Amino acid sequence: MAASSAGSDAPDSFGESVFVNCPFDAKYLDLLRPILFTVIYFGHRPRIASESSDSGENRLSKISGLISACRYSIHDISRLKAKKPDEFARMNMPFELGIDFGTRLHGPAHASEKKFLVLEEKAHDFKIALSDLSGIDVKPHSNEPVDVCWAVRDWYYETVGIDNSWPEEHHWASTVWSKFNEFVASLFEVRSQAGLSDSEATKAVEKMPMAEFIDRATEWIEADRDPAA
Repeated sequence: MAASSAGSDAPDSFGESVFVNCPFDAKYLDLLRPILFTVIYFGHRPRIASESSDSGENRLSKISGLISACRYSIHDISRLKAKKPDEFARMNMPFELGIDFGTRLHGPAHASEKKFLVLEEKAHDFKIALSDLSGIDVKPHSNEPVDVCWAVRDWYYETVGIDNSWPEEHHWASTVWSKFNEFVASLFEVRSQAGLSDSEATKAVEKMPMAEFIDRATEWIEADRDPAA
């Protein structure tokens, strides 16, 4: 893992935290979970707006706080384009990407170290609506879970850094994807062994809060990496 050189003014865990800016609807869940798992797999902590649900907390203040607390960010702007007539495009993601850029450019000294991954459904689509981002490396995911997993893994290899003490095959994209599927299967297996029916186990896993998913993924990855621990 690339060591953080964040200054003394950086918040605790700044160098190990990744802000994930993406849709939180049910249709996006198949992409969100591989993103979160891959971030955890490479030793970082994903931070998302839905990690807690304090109804009294202002959402924009919460998001600004998360952006300030994270050295790394993943922004998916694939909902920038409406899919059908009279449908409004989703502007929250590009808005939050703008806040993150502004923080890097005009925030405290440590914020200049911030690094981003921008995801899109199809390469170059974003340039039609966000031409200011021309020249930025954007990775397409084609709305495929395996592709988004590979995109995040490649970003770690290219930009964030990967622990060179690992055997090479441990950070292959195919390995990360395989581990993600093993983890998801384990979620169903645990619930089936506890006596839940297939439909009950499926519902429990699908409705699992993001904070719980992150906790279970963290535990599973630690146990998989060091079974004797």
